Order: sequence, then C-alpha cells, then structure tokens
Amino acid sequence: MFKGKTFLITGIADEQSLAMYVAKAILENGGKVVCTGLGVSKHHENLSDKAKAFLDATYADFEASVKQGLGKQTRAEILDVTLPESIAEFCAKMQEDKIQFDGWLHAIAMDKTIRGKQVKPLLEVSLQEFCETMDVSAFSLIKVTKALYDYDLLLPKSSICSISYIAAAKVTFHPYRNISIAKAALERITIELADELGRRNGTRVNCVRFSPYMGSKAGNATLTENDVNTAAKISPLGNASPEDLAYDVLNLFRPNGKITGEIRHIDGGYHIMG
Repeated sequence: MFKGKTFLITGIADEQSLAMYVAKAILENGGKVVCTGLGVSKHHENLSDKAKAFLDATYADFEASVKQGLGKQTRAEILDVTLPESIAEFCAKMQEDKIQFDGWLHAIAMDKTIRGKQVKPLLEVSLQEFCETMDVSAFSLIKVTKALYDYDLLLPKSSICSISYIAAAKVTFHPYRNISIAKAALERITIELADELGRRNGTRVNCVRFSPYMGSKAGNATLTENDVNTAAKISPLGNASPEDLAYDVLNLFRPNGKITGEIRHIDGGYHIMG
C-alpha cells in the first residue's frame, strides 16, 4: 500500500512509543520512514552540561530504539521543534538528500508541570510553563508543517496525523491539567489546517485520541496501572492496543483518502462513557 511512500515520524522515545508502532506498520506495508528525536546539535550551545548530558542520553535511547525496532537502515535525525534553527537544519538536510514526504506523524508533547506523576494545579502553572507546553505539544504541528512546505518536502495530497487524548475535551479521572489545554489546541489546529491545506493542495490533516497507555515514557509520566485498568473496565471494548492505533493511522495515511479534519477515537469506546 505504501510502496514508494516516505513518512516523517516524530515522537519515538523508546521501542514502546506509539510512534514506533506506526513506523513499524508503515515499513510492513512497503513504505519508508525518517524518524526524529531530541539530541544535542550546534544550536544547543548555551545549554548547561547537565542539559546536554540529558539530551545525549535521550538521543542515544532514541537512536538505539530506531535501529533495533526499525532496522539499521532507517534514518534517525535530531529535531528540536522549539528551535527554528533545528527545524531548518533538518529540512535542509532532507532537501539536500532529495527526500520528500507523503505525510508525517506528530507524536510529540512536553509538560514540565508533570513530575513524578504529580500534576501541578492549573492555578499554579506559570505563563512560561504554559507557553512551553503549548509550543511543543500543539504549535509545533504548524511550525513543522510550514517548514516542510517551505523546503518543498511535503508532497501534494499528503496526510498529516497527530496523537491526542480524551482529556482535550473532558476532565478525566486522573489529573491531566496543563497538557490537556495543549491537546485541545492541537485538535483545533488540526481542524483549521485540514481546511487550509486541503484547499491548498489536497493535504489531509487528522487527529486520533488513544486509550490510556503506560507502555511509553509519556504514559508513565502521568498514569498508573490502576488508571489503565479503570479505563479498561469503563470502555465497552476494553482499552485499544498500540497496534489498533497504528492500523487506524495507516488508514488515514493511505493514498488518495478523503478523510480530513477528523478527531478520531481509538479507545474501545472509552469516550462515550460518562
């Protein structure tokens, strides 16, 4: 289905990341992927030694996961969406290598108000914390898409998909404060871009809300086993699996599809419950 197609995959932190399941499914269906993760670049010169060590370790985990999970031939590149210079460098490298994308997966998020499963009350969130979360978790969908267009890397009739969560619309039984607002923004951006880009060159833009999932580093930051088990009991079909998510994203990525502006639920019916 994806022979001759290449997709940009963001958000792989380890082998259990949801983005990893999507990348594997693309490869299994004949496509290619370019994966990006955080790492130290020449644009991080002002970072402390501690911060650089953290980024080095993060990139090492990312690169090892990509090579082990997707094969040594799979490209792994540094991309820090908070730095315009990093986005430009990545795009210039793709342009130089004559790589163009048939779509991309936005699976990145960040919220410094979550620490050790403790979520800071919204009234205590600073403007800086709010804006940083919004930048990485939502506005990056706009920033990266614009850069891909500016460098002629995103082909006409491409498909863009991002990963969200039911907390974008409802207060959940586990704390999910600051990031929930960013997810709501991500979903609204999805809808606006679906209209704008569909009229521009037929590009589709969709978003998927997934079940509570602890397999990834992101899930472990906020959830407990009890949270996941509670969601499984609430959901009519139980929790969806990462493979379920990958299957649905591939359907949204398939060539010449007509689905756009959708906020889809892959959660076993979790979203219909009170």
